[in-house]
Amino acid sequence: MIVRLWRGQAPTATASDYQKHATETVFPALGRLAGHRGAWLLRRDVQGQCEFVAVTLWDSLDSIKAFAGDDVSTAIVEPEGRAALSSFDDFATHYEVAFKTA
Repeated sequence: MIVRLWRGQAPTATASDYQKHATETVFPALGRLAGHRGAWLLRRDVQGQCEFVAVTLWDSLDSIKAFAGDDVSTAIVEPEGRAALSSFDDFATHYEVAFKTA
């Protein structure tokens, strides 16, 4: 299993807009892709901003290509998400799951 991590920041005023977009549009669309195994959206307040970390689970790097294209490290941030964010990583990081408990 592969974990894909991505990070972005939003002003407090638009943080809920980003959260809604991610959880009601992006994550449901990912759930329809073969090889997608789940997602979490982490949120914390940092110096007047809300930081988000998107954690998505995938069967393999090949399954991520259906979402991200051939360069799986490229971040995919839709216009609605961009509008709510003040900054974001233009890349995603991937980790192979080395251990998991029940």
